[in-house]
Amino acid sequence: MIYSRITGTGSYLPGNPVSNDDLVARGVETSDAWIVERTGIRYRHLAAPGQTASDLALEAGRRALEAAGVGPDKVDLIIVATSTPDYIFPSTAALLQAKLGASGGGAAFDLQAVCSGFAYALAVADKFIRSGSHRCALVVGAEVFSRILDWSDRGTCVLFGDGAGAVVLQADDKPGVRATAIHADGRHSGILCVPGTVASGQVIGDPFLRMDGQAVFKFAVRALGDVALEVLQQADVTAESVDWLIPHQANVRILQATAKRLDLPMEKVFVTVDRHGNTSAASVPLALDLGVRDGRIRPGQRLLLQGVGGGFTWGAALVDF
Repeated sequence: MIYSRITGTGSYLPGNPVSNDDLVARGVETSDAWIVERTGIRYRHLAAPGQTASDLALEAGRRALEAAGVGPDKVDLIIVATSTPDYIFPSTAALLQAKLGASGGGAAFDLQAVCSGFAYALAVADKFIRSGSHRCALVVGAEVFSRILDWSDRGTCVLFGDGAGAVVLQADDKPGVRATAIHADGRHSGILCVPGTVASGQVIGDPFLRMDGQAVFKFAVRALGDVALEVLQQADVTAESVDWLIPHQANVRILQATAKRLDLPMEKVFVTVDRHGNTSAASVPLALDLGVRDGRIRPGQRLLLQGVGGGFTWGAALVDF
């Protein structure tokens, strides 16, 4: 029986932390108290001009490969979850493959499921490895959301940041990824979207992120609770067996509500949203790597990873680390 296991993690946050007070100084009509009370966010990182999703993915990917003790030549699958790719094409994954020096003919493609992107990408990579077609996958979430923010809209611009997180997933004879589940419901696309595009060299529609915060909150809490229970049932284990819940880092209130739904104490919920804000597809692998690096997440622990985002999409993975 072939399974997949996470053998290395890595992350990258560009530049220096930008505090809530820094945003006020830049002209955003808000306050530190207002942001912290409603979201729990204190800092975010913003990519430098010209710094792309593939640049961020490169740093996170290198660190994950180093942690796994794997050379780029061993990687036969690269999946980059991103909603802010470098170009329409080629894919950010193909650009990352070249930058890593992993251009040995393995598969490389982008996956777009917004804030659920990493959960989706991990599920897809797990199935590739379980099928026996691939042996070593680099799964990355990388975003430069600062490029699609309306900085006059304090209801959205204070929430998001840029960053990348990555894991190396390798074939193994011992279970690692125990269960995955991914879902979508396009009927709710309007509550979180960027309703614009580029055609004939012009922006058509609205090129900025728009969100109905209350509707997103209600949907997210329900979806995250449901999909967590789904993967636990798949693996025939209980929530009590989970050492760490690592949810998409969007809003501390969503994290608290999800923990309550699963009857998990907040001591078991990994919270990093205060440090980097909502980094969309990068938030779950970022949180995972930060926990590994500071020693809280250790081999042998059971992790429940989950995300929810525009589309609307949601997904989860139960992982024995």
